[in-house]
Amino acid sequence: MKLELKHGFYLKPKKEQAQIQILIGFFTLLLIIGGVAICWKTSFWLPFFFSVPILLSVVAPFFDVPALKKSGDLIYYSALFLAEKPKNGKITIHGGSLFDYVFVIGRNLDGKPRTNLIIQQYLEGLIKVLDHHSKENPANFTIRGTSYILNERTARKIGFQIVQTDFLQRIILIFNYFNLMLTYSIAKGKWSWPSVVETKTFEANLFDLMEKRDFIQKLKESLEERLSYSD
Repeated sequence: MKLELKHGFYLKPKKEQAQIQILIGFFTLLLIIGGVAICWKTSFWLPFFFSVPILLSVVAPFFDVPALKKSGDLIYYSALFLAEKPKNGKITIHGGSLFDYVFVIGRNLDGKPRTNLIIQQYLEGLIKVLDHHSKENPANFTIRGTSYILNERTARKIGFQIVQTDFLQRIILIFNYFNLMLTYSIAKGKWSWPSVVETKTFEANLFDLMEKRDFIQKLKESLEERLSYSD
């Protein structure tokens, strides 16, 4: 079974994509204006200063990710797996953002099949990254990413090593916690609260991962078979 997963946002006409973003921006602005009005009336501004950064962190991917895709700074290798342009010998990979999860993951899957689907998309994207860079620019890049879905055991099997999450990355994760919580909840199919402490950073060399390509391919196909039975 070959799983073809489409991104609901990019399948829409450009005009409809723009309308969705305008609608999100409009309701975000309404919430901010409403918050200002309430705080002005009560003379209590503390909740406003906490809630606005949270709100902006939640809606930001709906604008940032399509813009970065358009500019070529982010490349989709599967519907839920993206990578940045190589820089200083490093390729930074990303699982799908909240924006991607909203437009890709259907409501018909329960928790475990959802997790299998996400990992399958990670593996599909990783294979395409390996194939692309081994053919187009065969340099031994370092591939690095941070994930709360991929567990340490699976990561080691496919050739990654666990490295320390740097301080700045940890701060970014904390700042975007509510965004992370919503994404994690969609991944699990229920309200869930991820632990930032348990988020892992994985790293490997391109050539080392290429040696694991056949294993990664078989693992991806195995997940696709499981997903076919859960339909």
